[in-house]
Amino acid sequence: MTRTCLLLVCVAALQGCASATVNYTDPAGPRYAAAGPSRSVDPDTLRVVAFNVKYGQHVNVVLALLRQEGPLRDPDVLLLQEMDGAGTREIADTLGFAYVYYPSNRFSVTRRDFGNAILSRFPIEEDRKIVLPHLGRFHRNLRTAVGATIRVGTRRLRVYSVHIATFVGNGPRARREQLAAVLADAAAYPTVLMGGDFNSGTVPGIALAWGYTWPTRHLPHTVSFWTMDHMLLKGVDLANAYAFGLVREIHGASDHKPVWARVVLREE
Repeated sequence: MTRTCLLLVCVAALQGCASATVNYTDPAGPRYAAAGPSRSVDPDTLRVVAFNVKYGQHVNVVLALLRQEGPLRDPDVLLLQEMDGAGTREIADTLGFAYVYYPSNRFSVTRRDFGNAILSRFPIEEDRKIVLPHLGRFHRNLRTAVGATIRVGTRRLRVYSVHIATFVGNGPRARREQLAAVLADAAAYPTVLMGGDFNSGTVPGIALAWGYTWPTRHLPHTVSFWTMDHMLLKGVDLANAYAFGLVREIHGASDHKPVWARVVLREE
């Protein structure tokens, strides 16, 4: 393959966020949310799944994946990217989960909203949209993250659904600054889990200086030739040394592979 052909393949593979017709710059919204059923259980571990569901398509396939045997079955928390409101609500309603969803923009390719969502088996007590710096250099599309505090019995976990720009959309410094904005928002919380599409195998490394661990650093490729989907932990422990990974066979649900982790919350 020639260098030009390889470049075209790379660009096509990484254009996960092409042009946006409307950016939602207001930190307050649009916001879509619903409370799930009250949960009285206080489990020892939580299963968290992060999944970039390409353009929010194939929601029925995603739901089937969450029912089949394997590490995605019966998650406690879902961190989803590239979702629209209808798809987020369908997954949450089917699972009986609470959810919060903030779109980043109205995406011109699908003509639907495009953004991040958090879905939880347990109550969501507080949530926030974090508007990230730097519009995409070509299409001027906005990036955001969603943060929410989940109450599990007497304990609380701050989670973030993250979608950082591609290397086509922004340079390395801009993308590190996008993640730094999420890390700054999380600084006030003692127990944090960030997951999603970081569009990089190196940008998540800046979180190490903020006190995070990066268990997914050496996972196999999650999209095309790169490992771009990750989880970062602060004040949260893996259930054991092998309690994380990715799922390769996803039956066409997305161009990304979902990553998962099973974590233990420390006592407050």
